Amino acid sequence: MLIIKILLGFLGLGIVVFVHELGHFLAARAVGIDVEAFSLGWGNPILKKKIGHVEYRIGMFPVGGYCKMRGESEFQEAYENRKNAVPPVPGTYMGASPWRRIITCVAGPLFNLIFAVLAFSVIWGMGFKVSTLENKIVLSSTITPGERYPADEADLQTGDRIIEIGGKPINYYHDIREQIAVNPEKTLSLKVERDGAVRDLTIKPHMDKSTGEGKIGVYFWNDPVVDAVTPGSPADIGGLKPGDRLLRVNGEPVPYTVALLPIIERQPPVLSVEYERNGRAGQTDLIMAYPAGDIGISYRTVEYQTPRLSPAGAIAKGSAEAWKTLAISVRSFALLFKGIDLTQAVSGPVRITYMVGDVATEGFGQSFADGLRSMANFLSLISIALCIMNLLPIPIVDGGMILLWLVEGITRKPLHPRIITGFQAVGAVLIFGLMAFALFGDILYFVRR
Repeated sequence: MLIIKILLGFLGLGIVVFVHELGHFLAARAVGIDVEAFSLGWGNPILKKKIGHVEYRIGMFPVGGYCKMRGESEFQEAYENRKNAVPPVPGTYMGASPWRRIITCVAGPLFNLIFAVLAFSVIWGMGFKVSTLENKIVLSSTITPGERYPADEADLQTGDRIIEIGGKPINYYHDIREQIAVNPEKTLSLKVERDGAVRDLTIKPHMDKSTGEGKIGVYFWNDPVVDAVTPGSPADIGGLKPGDRLLRVNGEPVPYTVALLPIIERQPPVLSVEYERNGRAGQTDLIMAYPAGDIGISYRTVEYQTPRLSPAGAIAKGSAEAWKTLAISVRSFALLFKGIDLTQAVSGPVRITYMVGDVATEGFGQSFADGLRSMANFLSLISIALCIMNLLPIPIVDGGMILLWLVEGITRKPLHPRIITGFQAVGAVLIFGLMAFALFGDILYFVRR
């Protein structure tokens, strides 16, 4: 399974990188810049084939890629030869006007954004099944007495239904998570249904330092009705069946599923379970094994099917989803400067590859269509993140080069090779440092699992 995850991860990242470099490739050729090589992966090519004037390669290291344009390194040669400017040779990168270079640089991130729009559009055009939970909540302080959270400060209570956050309607628990996660440290209005009446409250989510997400201290409310039992698990051996409703465990009432968390955290060797089956009470003992502590039960959830949209409707919805994701990603990037744990918040290529493969294999475990949908959705998120990162004004990445060529275009004077070389050198140090930091974070991520 691990090998499958890795292979799917490399395939997924390869698609995102291919789209990005394809943007550079097509734009360069459209504005008259010759392309010498197009590669998926870095390092010495293990496969290569020349078609026309372009050599297509697959690199030894299957993460990343590049589009090598003719004359990209001319500024380095001009610097070494102590020239004040790069000679403008037709067909070369530095021989093109600054605006043509800018078009070429922008095309890579733009293609990533277009890919995300198309992927989201396909997903919404096909329609998909959503498995979620009700908008009914359990306070975290109910599960861990003595702790206080924003939900307690806002006077929320276990059993409340949150029906609106910040003016946006809430139908399911994932709507709560979505609205709270993207609004850390912001005061939000709430509408809450309690005992048949609607109350207006306000809440200010805390920021989770490990992820940058907003948290208010609530769990989902899910009735403890067994939906499925894992074969060979403690629940299976103990005789629990789908449809059983848990009543008490080790003498403690279980009104909702998260009530089991503090009981299992105490790691009792045996769970004495009282349940109801077809209106009759029953009791069984579950022999537990730790550290997993999994009793082998999944519970009933709320499922709904999104409608299949027309092509126009799917593109409109896909564009809206891409824009929403882009806005959230920009806000999330700003959180990097607010004291969050960067080793957890910044993912390197190893972790991203694993996550892509993990999402894909989990989806394919349900069905082929679910696998494709899950992978397309996750790749859309990565593609948008790649778009944003490449447009940052950092040396070496597209945004840094766009900044240089903007200066050249505005001043109408070619930049001195020394300026370009120094800018690139600073970028190389920054990128190397970021990659080393991200790799360190990836190692910590897998050690903590």
